[in-house]
Amino acid sequence: MSTATERTPVDVAAQSMFARVIAGVDGSDAGYEAARQAARLVAANGWLELFTAVYLIEANLAAWSAPRIRAKLEREATEAVCFGAAIAGPHARSCLVSGPPLQSLMRELEKKQATLAVVGTHGHSRLSEIMIGGVAGELLHSAPCSVCIARRPATDALFPRAIVAGCDGSPESEAAVAVARHLADRFSASLSVVTALGGKDVDQRRARALGAVTVEGHPVEALVEAGNDADIVIVGSRGLHGIKALGSVSERVAHQSTCSVVVVRASDY
Repeated sequence: MSTATERTPVDVAAQSMFARVIAGVDGSDAGYEAARQAARLVAANGWLELFTAVYLIEANLAAWSAPRIRAKLEREATEAVCFGAAIAGPHARSCLVSGPPLQSLMRELEKKQATLAVVGTHGHSRLSEIMIGGVAGELLHSAPCSVCIARRPATDALFPRAIVAGCDGSPESEAAVAVARHLADRFSASLSVVTALGGKDVDQRRARALGAVTVEGHPVEALVEAGNDADIVIVGSRGLHGIKALGSVSERVAHQSTCSVVVVRASDY
């Protein structure tokens, strides 16, 4: 492991990515998994916030009895964030707001200058649609920071035991590899750096210098397959937002992977 004097700016940025973490909690198992993984990943000297947004206007538009559903949703939201805090530990702070889930979370990420957003993936219940659920895809397109899509690992106590990093030799993939190495060192986890030869503009020389093993095929399929035996796949993002991000490697890996995926924002480096 590198000493402090040997760390490059990319190494320092990789470590700082876990300094200010916000996890979306919605009362679902997926939300609680996000809280659990966020508590595991946050730096020892960093902070973790569990965030829930309740959109009461949407409940009213759905023709629910306003007073009754307001009380129900606020009670369930409070219970959800409290249970999430119990999972995350005593050092996690909580934040419950009223407003559209995605917009509220985006404002919170910007306001707190978060370095990592953690959310789960799940089916859409009425409550999870009104609270934080259903925003994972939008975060991948528009979040101002790196994003972790949390999925349940094989063994909670050992998370993360195995890490995969995607590398095409670009600066963005170098940042992803630096984050993967930081986590592997921190948790004594195994690390595989994978370069898929079917990707565009692959710099094989630089990828080999970063310790990558080359495999045939498209990067999405290669990384999803590698992730079947891992707890986290880490990929870089070229900073695309909105419609331009649709279909990107990072977005497709995040949606298709069977394990957690961390998308490292290029703007963070």
